[in-house]
Amino acid sequence: MRATMKTGARIAHVLVRHELLLLGAIVRWLGRRPHGVGDGLRGFGYARGQGAMLFGFGFVCVIETVALSVLLRGFPLLHLVFLVVDLYTILIVVGLHAASVTRPHVLGATALRLRRFATVDLSVPLASVGAVHRELRTTHTKREGELNLVVGSQTSISLELAEPVTYRTFLGRSRTVRLVRFHADEPDVLVAELRQALKPRRTAPSPLPDPSA
Repeated sequence: MRATMKTGARIAHVLVRHELLLLGAIVRWLGRRPHGVGDGLRGFGYARGQGAMLFGFGFVCVIETVALSVLLRGFPLLHLVFLVVDLYTILIVVGLHAASVTRPHVLGATALRLRRFATVDLSVPLASVGAVHRELRTTHTKREGELNLVVGSQTSISLELAEPVTYRTFLGRSRTVRLVRFHADEPDVLVAELRQALKPRRTAPSPLPDPSA
């Protein structure tokens, strides 16, 4: 019983934190302040890949809100409950779009930070990257050791890791991945920049042997 309560409290904490991040993303979006970009770090967006889908979902929510307001106009309490739920749903949809805009992928000198909405934030050390490929995929099968950050039903870049990286799921479980597929609005540019960042590491001379050994 106690373990169940602890699990429930942890899940509630994760959900509340996630929704607060979405609300914070709306503020950042309105203020045009991306998260985690600056000081030599370059952001790469992925929001265009799902903008139409989120707009369509938001439009459906608005139509539903109006329709229920008409249908329930004779039931004030029920009307209020559904109105609050519908308006909050629309706010969350806006938050998802805002999060995808303000939380881009970020390439730095030592790591590539991969993100999706406010649910995924994975830092991949460049030293762990084995290869990067421009690869468009529209179907994905869940496999052990693979992470697919699908945006708008597609991924456009594949990242093969020379050594595994630990990834935490939305609910906090640890997973080890060796292949990450993700999407970027400008995949060719990101692949080129990433390969350029990897060059110094691959061309670095091997350390000289210790003569005293």
